[in-house]
Amino acid sequence: MLFLLIFLLSLATSYVLPWWAVAAISFALSVYAGTRPRQAFWSGFGAIFIVWVIIALFKSIPNNHMLAKRVAELFGLPNWLLLLFVTALIGGLVGGVAALAGFYVKRVFEKDVESTEPKFTELKN
Repeated sequence: MLFLLIFLLSLATSYVLPWWAVAAISFALSVYAGTRPRQAFWSGFGAIFIVWVIIALFKSIPNNHMLAKRVAELFGLPNWLLLLFVTALIGGLVGGVAALAGFYVKRVFEKDVESTEPKFTELKN
């Protein structure tokens, strides 16, 4: 569920918001729907990785990857597909770390049930 929420909202807002908005989206949705640290990280990573691949291909295909090939050459990469992978990897890490941070912020503010209940020894007196 978290993966799908992050994926859809990030894909829908990728053209109107700046690139770092995926971090805020991953963070906020992980606070809302995150259940485990591993699930939060991989949902954020995978969703943003795929979104960035889709957006990069959507912008690169119409011009026959001309700009992508030149930027890959500038960075010394053998082809534009490797540049696409590196770009998506950076986006995935941003999304994954933001989602993990959101989960841990949620955990900090959750009430600890055990510490608020009176202990058995306190009830005896």
